[in-house]
Amino acid sequence: MKLRHLIPVTVILLSTASCEKELDFKYHDIAPLTVIEGIMSPDEVRVGLTLTTPMDELMDLSRLTDATVSIEDLNDGIVEILSVDSEGYYSTSTGGSVGHNYRLTVERSGSKYQAVAAMYGPVEIVSVEFNWIKMPYDHVAVLQCKFTDDADTEGDCYWVKIYRNGEIYRWIQTDDRSKVDGLCSVTFMTTRKDTGEEDDDDVLYDGDVVTCSVSRISRLMYEYLEALGNNSNGPAMYEGDQCLGYFMATSTVEKSIEFKPDEIPFYN
Repeated sequence: MKLRHLIPVTVILLSTASCEKELDFKYHDIAPLTVIEGIMSPDEVRVGLTLTTPMDELMDLSRLTDATVSIEDLNDGIVEILSVDSEGYYSTSTGGSVGHNYRLTVERSGSKYQAVAAMYGPVEIVSVEFNWIKMPYDHVAVLQCKFTDDADTEGDCYWVKIYRNGEIYRWIQTDDRSKVDGLCSVTFMTTRKDTGEEDDDDVLYDGDVVTCSVSRISRLMYEYLEALGNNSNGPAMYEGDQCLGYFMATSTVEKSIEFKPDEIPFYN
């Protein structure tokens, strides 16, 4: 099957350039800032606390466990204190309810940080497929993910992540301006056909499992990810003392495909 509404190669190259593998919280020579990465799903809340890393040092992903972290349902007033799990995350098995608003509060070393997020429901991933496209240097496997968009609202935003054998491979933020006939479409450049000429960060081998995950996010979260992709700290998502990070409440969906290079059709 050929790609419908294929994004021109020049646009693919531009959008791919903004994709990053991980959220990189390296900073110039300033006092370390607390980084809060909070995610609420229908099944749990998970919050990771770290510190920013100076630009000339390796990333330090050691998690902080000396804080008090709570989640409050602003619709019914229920507050729950999160506990530290075996991986160093603050967590609870109480998930979010679609349509409710939640406040995440973190208190540490005399500082207080708060963020509010609305809980979004899931989209449906309609298709995940590869096509070979001809580039000047080789054929490149282009991955396209299509998913449903809420027809009753405009300006919906999404965080689309691609995993290779369970490890993060690509990500990008998008919104419903790409919608055609009720479907949003995101396209990623991946591996060259000649894998011997590809680097380890991009190469895909026969049998690799590629998974697309889609999460609906707020416009503020979209702008935050957009800024990170441009090596900026972006808008502040937390009120109170200065910190970095995000809080999102969403229902993530996934769809996987096995990479079979000999079975991928050629677009041109």
